[in-house]
Amino acid sequence: MKVVIWIALFFGTFSLMEFMAWFTHKYIMHGFLWSLHKDHHHKDHDSWFERNDAFFIFYAVVSMLLFYAGADGWWYGWSLGFGILAYGVAYFLVHDIFIHQRFKLFRNANHWYARGVRRAHKIHHKHLGKSDGECYGMLFVPFKYFKK
Repeated sequence: MKVVIWIALFFGTFSLMEFMAWFTHKYIMHGFLWSLHKDHHHKDHDSWFERNDAFFIFYAVVSMLLFYAGADGWWYGWSLGFGILAYGVAYFLVHDIFIHQRFKLFRNANHWYARGVRRAHKIHHKHLGKSDGECYGMLFVPFKYFKK
């Protein structure tokens, strides 16, 4: 039974992270921490790194703290930490590599889901300011972006 709970917590955490990404993106990144996210919308820097990467680091630290809690005897920490880690890996692959091409991989992906996610993110980046944006999620985007 413990394994079933662990697996459920892992997938539940992964799914919750999509909501957290949407919420953080809409209300924090495009809100009071716009100063950290702004360079992601305005490429006014020569560095490969962006101030926006601080958000990725925040969730990595949360994941590591949960691993530490798991190692210290709170076994839920492992499933929660791995759920956050798995979402972070998915986010990095989809957002940083596939969409923004920080590494030149997956350039010719033409799957309907890949096209929809890329289209939704392009629409999001059409809004250069911190307000009046749309489509703040990453893996789950509105169906209208999957239409041709």
